[in-house]
Amino acid sequence: MYRSKGRWLQAVCLIVLLYVVPGHAQDNEKLFGPKEKPKMRKGFLLMGNAEGDIPGGDLAKEFGNNLRLGPGLVYKTESNWLFGAKCDFITGNLVKVDSLCYNVRDKYSGFNGKLLEFINSDGQREGVPVYERGYLIGLQAGKIISNSKLHPDNGWVLMTSAGFIQHKIDIFNSTKDIQQIRGVNLKGYDRLTNGSYIDQYLGYIYFSKTQLVNFTLGLDALFAVTQDQRAYLYDVMHSDSKQRLDMMFGIRAGWIFAIFKRKSEELNFE
Repeated sequence: MYRSKGRWLQAVCLIVLLYVVPGHAQDNEKLFGPKEKPKMRKGFLLMGNAEGDIPGGDLAKEFGNNLRLGPGLVYKTESNWLFGAKCDFITGNLVKVDSLCYNVRDKYSGFNGKLLEFINSDGQREGVPVYERGYLIGLQAGKIISNSKLHPDNGWVLMTSAGFIQHKIDIFNSTKDIQQIRGVNLKGYDRLTNGSYIDQYLGYIYFSKTQLVNFTLGLDALFAVTQDQRAYLYDVMHSDSKQRLDMMFGIRAGWIFAIFKRKSEELNFE
C-alpha cells in the first residue's frame, strides 16, 4: 500500500515539474527576452601550419615526399570570409637526380638519394648529405561554410593561395674542404628553381568557446609553373630552360591563435 502511494506521489511530482519548468522558462523570456543566437565573430587569426606532401609532375622526378611548415596571418570577417598571407618552408631528405655531381663525386661510390661521396682535399673519401630545401610566400583568401547555428564560426573552409615558390638541392658541404662543390661551383649543381604557384585547401575549421583550442585539418593541392634559374648544369653539361609543372598533394593541420574583436555588449561592468 505504501509502495503504491509512493508511486502516485512520484507521478504527481513529475507532472508538476513538466508544467512548472516550461512556465518558468517562458516567464524568464518575458522578463529578459529570448536567448540570442551566437553571431559570427571577426578578428585576426595567427596560424601555424604543418603539412606532409607527395610530389607530382616534374617535382616528383627530383624529390621524394616533403614536409611544409610555416606561419599565416588571416583576417576573418563577420560573414566568415578570410583574407591574409602565408609563408611555408619546404624540406625533404630524398633527392632523385641520379646524375647529381656525377662528374666530380667519387666514381667508386653509389648515390642513394641521401648521401654523395667525394674525395676531399686530404685525399680522403667524405660523405656529403643532400636535401630538398625551398619556400613559398603568397596571399590567400577563402570562406568558412558554417554547419552549426550554435557555433557559426565553425565549418568547412575553402582557401586559395597564390604567390612565389622556390626550391633547390641543398648539397650540405659543412666542412668546406671539397673544392668541387665550393662557392660558384656549387651553383652548377643545386638546380635552383622558382616560379609562381596556386594552392587549394579544403578542410574543417574549429573554434572553441574559450578560444584555447582552435585548429584546422584538411587536404591541400599545389600547382606551380617554374623554371630552372641556373645558366649551366655542370654534371649533365647543358642548360635546362624548359618550363616545368611542379605539384604537391598533402594533408595539412594548423593550430590557430584567434584575436576576435569584442563587442561592447559583451563587456561586463560591475
